Amino acid sequence: MGLYIHIPFCKSKCFYCDFNSYSGKDYLQERYVDSLIAELKFREPIIEKSGISTIYIGGGTPTYLNNIAFKKLFSYLKRYYRSGVEYSCEANPGTLNKEKLSILKENGVNRLSIGLQSWNDDILKRLGRIHNVYDFIENYDSARKIGFDNINVDIMFSIQGQTMSDFENTLDNVCNMNPEHISCYGLIIEDGTLFGERYKNGELKEVDEDTDRAMYYTAVEKLRKAGYLRYEISNFAKSNYECKHNIIYWDTRHYLGIGAGAHSYIGDVRFSNVTAPEKYIRLIENYKLPVADEEHLTTDDMMSEFMFMGLRMTKGVQFSDFKNRFGLDMENVYGKQIEKLQKYGLVKVNGNSLSLTDRGIDISNAVFVEFIR
Repeated sequence: MGLYIHIPFCKSKCFYCDFNSYSGKDYLQERYVDSLIAELKFREPIIEKSGISTIYIGGGTPTYLNNIAFKKLFSYLKRYYRSGVEYSCEANPGTLNKEKLSILKENGVNRLSIGLQSWNDDILKRLGRIHNVYDFIENYDSARKIGFDNINVDIMFSIQGQTMSDFENTLDNVCNMNPEHISCYGLIIEDGTLFGERYKNGELKEVDEDTDRAMYYTAVEKLRKAGYLRYEISNFAKSNYECKHNIIYWDTRHYLGIGAGAHSYIGDVRFSNVTAPEKYIRLIENYKLPVADEEHLTTDDMMSEFMFMGLRMTKGVQFSDFKNRFGLDMENVYGKQIEKLQKYGLVKVNGNSLSLTDRGIDISNAVFVEFIR
């Protein structure tokens, strides 16, 4: 089972971000960490029964926690670390220092995910990032010196005003830093964000599809030449450095989410916590579960998710895995859909696996819809 811990605090909200994150609520940090620990204690029966294979601390910005809250959280979480457990923490340049890196290392964290986004300071300002390229380089080098040997770097493309030259410069410089993993995402303008407001007001335009696809395939090719395997639509890794925690999601295996807005999937039940940190804290302090929504999945639900989540990975979905999990042949359940998608060149069958073609990746959401029952 994967364990996810959500930290909703940020120094400031990036202009494109629609995650459950907040600035200006630093005063809640220590009570929030106490509440996380209380929720973990309540969920201990699930943890003991299922065991933990991965831990992921995400946000928000986990490394923005003040020193007291930061030390308390990671000191407590150390009890869940065992040899072989992938233990990741997200970190943003400008909130990371040698002291926090040392705390992470001492308490078992063995994988960092650092949000760079661009090697261009002007673009970083345009995105609402709080750091510059120098901050990233300094934090990355410090992490290496302290002993982190599994680092992911996040980068973005399809940013308004970003040229192909800008993006290639980011790719080249990040590859020269030699991280073990690179996540490469196209910017999506989401409702409820500052970019979303600017888009509605006509102040911001989406990058055209041809440019978006050209940037994506430039990344695929450059990263391939640099030794990074594309193992999921937006994720690239050196051999044996794929993110095990995210693969739990794509394999639709079980995970437990702790914290405000965190999602869980246990057995046939998916549930999520209240999103507001204040409400989350209040419920926990009053010895109440912070669950906001709960859904019992049908077999059809689970089969659909198995298909469209698994198809995000380049290895695709395995016919034998489908049979083992559901007791049914994939061809009997989705034969017509697979035949239709093959006809249009969107999926391919290779022995025991069904996977997306490059064209299928380009319009992946349209492919995924075919498997919703």
